[in-house]
Amino acid sequence: QVQLVESGGGLVQPGGSLRLSCAASGNFFSINAMAWYRQAPGKERELVAGISRGGRTDYINSVKGRFTISRDNAENTLYLQMNSLKPEDTAVYYCNAEVFRFPGSSRDDYWGQGTQVTVSS
Repeated sequence: QVQLVESGGGLVQPGGSLRLSCAASGNFFSINAMAWYRQAPGKERELVAGISRGGRTDYINSVKGRFTISRDNAENTLYLQMNSLKPEDTAVYYCNAEVFRFPGSSRDDYWGQGTQVTVSS
């Protein structure tokens, strides 16, 4: 079993900051790419930012320059630093990880339970 547990969400005023964390635990060999997704009410889930095991990052245009994704491979933890938050960033944020359960196994996708981020005055 592999578990992803997010934390760090909450209510913040426009222009404020939050830092999300996602800790992976359980029995697995290694984690490949990781990513943050979000889903706003009435909208489809969208990819916000991704990071390879080697640290290469990618962002959707609407968060470039405001959000920073990072990871600690030794701690199997993913982060998302969110600055200059806007009301349109309000959503449930989900952590995603591509996991190799065993050496030579195929990659399996795992998701966290989600953490609510609300940007409002």
